Amino acid sequence: MEFALLGWAAANPSLRLDYRRFSYAGKFVTGGTGVAVIRGEPDGSATEANDTTTDDSSTDDDSETDNADTLASLPDGLEASDFADDILAAIAFSPDRTEPSTLKIRYLTVRDDLRGDGQQLGPKLVAFLTSQAAAAGYDRIAIAVNNAFSYHALYKAGFTYTDRETGLAELVLDRSISEPAIASQSGYQRGLDVFRDREGLSTAENEFLGDHSDAAPPGLLSAIDDP
Repeated sequence: MEFALLGWAAANPSLRLDYRRFSYAGKFVTGGTGVAVIRGEPDGSATEANDTTTDDSSTDDDSETDNADTLASLPDGLEASDFADDILAAIAFSPDRTEPSTLKIRYLTVRDDLRGDGQQLGPKLVAFLTSQAAAAGYDRIAIAVNNAFSYHALYKAGFTYTDRETGLAELVLDRSISEPAIASQSGYQRGLDVFRDREGLSTAENEFLGDHSDAAPPGLLSAIDDP
């Protein structure tokens, strides 16, 4: 697998993802954000079979995956070759509108058949972006998430809950660019409690929240080397 920074927001990079495989695919075409990706073939040596986290901000929050053989047909005039090849995960980001020294992750998406498979593609891509943001002069990096799976995954990249929510009921997590945030069990559980209090959760979400009752935050991923 290869980690690649396609450009910062000022360069206006564009990436055409297959909308049948990636959530938020259209957000990567319109420009206005920086883009980074993971390319290549999936590892295939998936780790913990019982790790059901989906890897994604706005992130993907589906725990179910689709098989490539069941993809919907493309409309006339559009071919599979029109989309970027070999993309496993993609992330869009730009400076925070009120704090330019903070890099805000806008969208994070993992290919549908690779979500929750134990490879941790989402948090690995976030960790890579954090290392790139250090060289670009940012002080902090932040993300807003709308589900417990994403919340849990971001802790693995050194983020912690800020006790703030957006107007879209997303929980805001952040960290210093230079070092991971110090995670506490109480802070981690406060965020999970926000999700526990919500109605309309899926069976998978309820099971996840129940399994992580009184749990400590997950450990950090190993460092991601620059390509």
